[in-house]
Parts: sequence; structure tokens; C-alpha cells
Amino acid sequence: MTGVHTSAQQGFSTQAATYAQGRPDYPRQLTGWLTEVLQINAQSTVVDLGAGTGKFTRLLSTVAPTVIAVEPVAAMGAQLTKGMPDVHLLTGTAEAIPLEDASTDALVCAQSFHWFSTQAALREIHRVLKPGGRLGLIWNMRDESVDWVAAITAIITPYEGDTPRFHTGQWRAAFTGEYFSAAQMTCFPYTHVGSPQEVIMDRFLSVSFIAALPADKKATVTEQLHTLIQTHPALRGRDTVAFPYQTQAYRCLRVD
Repeated sequence: MTGVHTSAQQGFSTQAATYAQGRPDYPRQLTGWLTEVLQINAQSTVVDLGAGTGKFTRLLSTVAPTVIAVEPVAAMGAQLTKGMPDVHLLTGTAEAIPLEDASTDALVCAQSFHWFSTQAALREIHRVLKPGGRLGLIWNMRDESVDWVAAITAIITPYEGDTPRFHTGQWRAAFTGEYFSAAQMTCFPYTHVGSPQEVIMDRFLSVSFIAALPADKKATVTEQLHTLIQTHPALRGRDTVAFPYQTQAYRCLRVD
């Protein structure tokens, strides 16, 4: 589909199942943020834009029965439907959302807005939101104050290339005040607990630009991650790993 970055199209198409297994969920405190800050309730129509495999859709559906998931990558959408067959899934991009004008109360982008942080996307999001509508942006950020987490970042960063990433902060440039207010942030601590295979191997082999690598380079990354797990004192010999994150949630109000 046009408008989807090559890393996302290739990486997420080949590693959708790994993404579903290895990506962290979200802290339960976000349900309060969704209801209080984004003002989502049982009567709200909410869009999950760039819904992926439905990691955030599942949490969102606990506070808003009417959730519309929009996802451009077919393999990711297939994983969402497999896990949540009752969710209304549409194929679309942030620049071409297949919904009517002023048809939704709130729209959220979880782990996705950095892929399409453009004026065109904000204009389209503005179009589908009702007057007074709310835009929510959510990211799980690794806690790199932990040395072995920082070591993982050092392993994968050389392959990043031009892939859009949250940590660069470039996504903020789209907010000029024309379509939405400035983003207001709330932070929540979160820990992803699971086996080293789940929270490290599956998590980082599903990173878009790693998943899209040629086989030899992907094998190198795989070996480096295995070596870290086998040798680092905090990871060696452990059946369960607690991976530390900080979840950042941003609210932006539609400019009417």
C-alpha cells in the first residue's frame, strides 16, 4: 500500500506473528487515562490508527465497545483478526482513513504515530474526528538506564537507517497548532515479564528495520542478542526476565 514506509511494509509483513508474541502490552493505568484524559466512554466511537496486531486495540476495547481498527499491513491485520475476530478492521493509512467526516469521538495511535507524523496525516485525522475530538499518542519506551537494555539498543541501532523512530522526536514537528493543540504527556511505569525468547528475542527481531534485514545481517543480530542473554549477569540462566519500560501517553485536542 502506498504511503507505508518500506521498513514497515517488509518487516511487519514477515514478522507479524513474532510481533504479536514479543511486543509488550500496556499498563492497566492507561484505562484511567483513556477515560479521564481522552474522555472515552461506552458511547464513544474510537479509532485505533496503525492498530498492528491489536496490542492496544484489546485494551481500548475494554473502555469503548465501538472500536474501529485501521491497519495498512495485511499480515498485521490478520493477526489482529485472529486474536479479536469481533473488532471492525479496515485497511487504510493515516493519509487515507476510510471513514466519514466527523464520525469519531477519539483516535489513538499506539506505537505508530512516528511512522506518519505529517501535516497530511494530521489533516486527515482532524477530518474524521468530531468537533472537540481527542487524539491520543502512546509509546512504550525502553528504560535504557538499565545496562543490559542499553546494550540491546547498541546492538540494533546501527541498522536503523532512515526508519522513522519515536526517540528522534521528529514526530513533534507536525504539531504546528493548525489542526491540533500541543501534545500533553502523562507517564506510566511498565514491566514486560516473560521468557528471554519472548521479551528480548521476539521483541527485537520484530523491530521493523531488523525484520527487514537480509538473512546474514539478521543472523548477526540474533547471535548478538543470544550472547547477551547467555552472558549478562542479570539475564544468564534466567527463565523469566522483567523488561523495564516507561509508557508515554500524549493528548492532543482537535482545533475546531
